[in-house]
Amino acid sequence: MSAPIKACVIGNPIDHSLSPMLHGFWLKQYGINGTYTAQRVLTEELDAFFLQLRKRDYAGCNITLPHKEAAMKYMDEVSDVATKAGAINTVIVQQNGTLYGTNTDVYGFRQNMVATIGEDYFANKQALVLGAGGAARGVCLALQTLGCRVSIANRTKDKAETIAESIGKISVIDWEEKEEALSQTGVLINTTSLGLVGSAPLTLSLAALSPDAVVSDIVYKPLHTPLLQQAALRGNKIVTGIGMLLYQAVPGFEAWFGVKPQVTQELEQYMVRVVT
Repeated sequence: MSAPIKACVIGNPIDHSLSPMLHGFWLKQYGINGTYTAQRVLTEELDAFFLQLRKRDYAGCNITLPHKEAAMKYMDEVSDVATKAGAINTVIVQQNGTLYGTNTDVYGFRQNMVATIGEDYFANKQALVLGAGGAARGVCLALQTLGCRVSIANRTKDKAETIAESIGKISVIDWEEKEEALSQTGVLINTTSLGLVGSAPLTLSLAALSPDAVVSDIVYKPLHTPLLQQAALRGNKIVTGIGMLLYQAVPGFEAWFGVKPQVTQELEQYMVRVVT
């Protein structure tokens, strides 16, 4: 019997990661002889980790905070989308031992929106992205591929301006003017940690938002954040963050284990039970 195919996720901290449960579900479902583990890797240990990865002990890995940007310098090749996003979250060890880094957050967010709402909705819609962290870049890129006109607002405006300049064709709105901007918004996305379990809620009135607008939050703990609860109560369609987690994992699993996994209702229900 051949040795199991190995993959992992690295970060610091890492105990919170849901990726081992997600990939473990697929490995069992498809009967694959493989393992997917979580490894705590400190910043000063990245050199040694990627050197070991090159020895083909692993088919690849996922990368979570705080290494998504720092890991780029260890790659032999980086995808265009990862370059635009300024970060990688998926590494594939190629046949010759070289490392290929990409960013599947863009794919994950896009697929989640399409699966929940339908692709036709987004063309020429005005989208407002709240936050300017690493996740915001991927969300902005995904919205552009859907045909949205994108604006971004962040408490620290210069961070929003940096994203707008690096990606292009994005307008910047003052944080204090975000509620006023909702009157022209067809897609609202929160990429901040506000609303996350243990964090302060996002203070935002949706009074000016059209009832036809879509509201999304990439946070999935809790699954229904205060923002999504407020939107649902007024009749807006909502998109939770759990789907992005599931879809972003698909390309890596396919590359490492040779099977393109399906995001099914059974899987989503399983992961919802995990996070709740």
